[in-house]
Amino acid sequence: MNPDISADSIEHGVRETNRRVKIIRPPSFSPLGLLSNIVLLAQYRDLLLTLSAHRVKVRYKQSVLGLFWAILQPLSLMLIYTVIFSLIAKMPSEGAPYAVFSYVALLPWTYFSTCVTNSASGLVSHSQLVTKVYFPREILPLSYVIAALFDFLVASTVLAGLLVYYHVGLTVKALYALPIILVLTMFATSVAFVLSATQVRFRDIGLAMPLLLQLWMFASPVVYPLNSVPASFRTLYLLNPMAGLIENFRRVILMGTAPDFYSLSISTLIAVILLPATYIYFKHVEATVADII
Repeated sequence: MNPDISADSIEHGVRETNRRVKIIRPPSFSPLGLLSNIVLLAQYRDLLLTLSAHRVKVRYKQSVLGLFWAILQPLSLMLIYTVIFSLIAKMPSEGAPYAVFSYVALLPWTYFSTCVTNSASGLVSHSQLVTKVYFPREILPLSYVIAALFDFLVASTVLAGLLVYYHVGLTVKALYALPIILVLTMFATSVAFVLSATQVRFRDIGLAMPLLLQLWMFASPVVYPLNSVPASFRTLYLLNPMAGLIENFRRVILMGTAPDFYSLSISTLIAVILLPATYIYFKHVEATVADII
């Protein structure tokens, strides 16, 4: 040790260093700041749209089948379910051809499952971006939701072809499909917020998603009509928001009737409650996500 440096001077230097250290902690999210965060998100809308377009472009870039991949999943499932549940199990389809009966339900379900599956790993798969650049983190799961909506629109062209092939005409009631898809998007976004934020800490979610979604699908009226569910169990069954959304999408498109407002109102109420609640949860987790991702 340099004899000119005394113990007192070393201790004084340590104290000075300690005084110069400033710990910056991420601000905690307050529910009262919900509106300001939505305004901030709107300011980053160009980034949101750019990321969404990038997801679509990358997904189909240099693929042989191109956009056909967007319709391959619901179309292949329709063929499988038609053989198993119509030809073998003789599942009722409310007088409609089972192929179009199942496909019209697979459309919203595939949209939902794509949103949930892709957005669940949204934060984790972009860890380098999250830890180095500031932007509203909810842009990541939201970009997957918007990209999945594009796939939904592409897959809808097959539904149009099936309706023509089976001579099923649309009525003015089909316009109800627009608010139904809006509610579905709200619910899918809610689930995306929860899963993407939670998977940062618990990576098991990504591994469990295929099984959970498969169980969820069979707990929704995709391969069977809602009236197959016992009446005594139906109210509890409708607490699954996807049940009311899928059934009513099928009603307005395939049956040409108005939606069942009782089941639709349950799904809408749940989506309206969950969207702000899950957004608040996401913003709360966002404060520390860069430290643990």
